[in-house]
Amino acid sequence: MSGENNRSTLSIGVFFLTVVVALLLYTVGVISWALIVPMILLLSGIWILVLAALRSDKPIKYARSGFSTVALGLIAIGVGGAWFIFGVNWLYSVIVIFLVIAAIAIAAALHHK
Repeated sequence: MSGENNRSTLSIGVFFLTVVVALLLYTVGVISWALIVPMILLLSGIWILVLAALRSDKPIKYARSGFSTVALGLIAIGVGGAWFIFGVNWLYSVIVIFLVIAAIAIAAALHHK
């Protein structure tokens, strides 16, 4: 049980780190203020994928599966990425969303094989 508590504490620390990175990118002028939240979503999605990899090693009874966590991470990355590139062209955002949906559908089909 303490391993899950350590991951929770680690996740809180990583979340604050993603906020700091997004604010630093804004301060330096790499992103505009409107892209702070999408950047946090992107970085958090990447962390969720890392958590899914950690969780797949030791599944916990009655806890979210590694596959479900991967899907959540891909959704966070997809929403953050679509929001991030919406300013370039809205069509690219739609493409990113469909790409994430396709990846989850293919992974689900392979997962239940």
